Amino acid sequence: MGHPIGPKYKVRVAAASEQLSGSRQLTTACLIAGKSLNMAGAKTVIIFDFDRTVIDDDSDRWVVENMGLTHLFNQLRPTLPWNALMDRMMEELHSQGKTVEQIAECLKHVPLHPQTVSAIESAHALGCDLKVLSDANLFYIDTILKHHGLYRCFSEIITNPTMVDGEGRLRIFPYHDLASFHGCNLCPPNLCKGLVIEQIQASMSEKGKSRVIYLGDGRGDYCPTLKLDRGDHVMPRKGFPLWDRLLSNPSLLKADCHEWSNGEELASILLQLVEKVREE
Repeated sequence: MGHPIGPKYKVRVAAASEQLSGSRQLTTACLIAGKSLNMAGAKTVIIFDFDRTVIDDDSDRWVVENMGLTHLFNQLRPTLPWNALMDRMMEELHSQGKTVEQIAECLKHVPLHPQTVSAIESAHALGCDLKVLSDANLFYIDTILKHHGLYRCFSEIITNPTMVDGEGRLRIFPYHDLASFHGCNLCPPNLCKGLVIEQIQASMSEKGKSRVIYLGDGRGDYCPTLKLDRGDHVMPRKGFPLWDRLLSNPSLLKADCHEWSNGEELASILLQLVEKVREE
């Protein structure tokens, strides 16, 4: 019987405010705002992609490259869907005697911009509802967020589920049941982020006035941005596939678009948008 790393589909964690540690400060933008943490206004739901958005690299490729799997990965890449390929990489690591603890240690070295850390903590402290929506996997995301002290800031982590089987091997599964295709031709078969966004929006509508801020970079982030409404905001990373797609046909997008390039710009723009929503 395997030992699950987390629930099969998503993780809910407490969203109550906590004091920031002495070494972590609210960013200058939040301090200038000088607002009470419980100030009334539209509820802000911030949805982060993970790879190359929260972190400055791709967590799958980071493990592949840093744990010596590049050659096998390149061999198998044309033959397997990405989600299945990552599960196969975990099988290879297990066959080499690599442990889950060693994978976790590797993940702790993934680069994360300090201003991104500050922005996440600040948005959480200001009462925003933060979620991760990612085509990475639960073990990778949990490990990195906990290492940087950010796990408590997120109310949901929506991603491909993981577990450790009875032999100690990390297994990675698809978010959506592959037996019943989700029907979206913009997304990979294992995860349609647009479908998840619609579910989040349906939940939000039951709780009063809300606005969504969506941050992402990749092709899989295009579908969910098309689901955003007027008054919502999308933050595509400049020079990455999502940014290219939005530029190619901006008329399809209802939300306001705000490009960013690095952690400093992410923090500045995100906290300005949070303040804007709070004043609506």
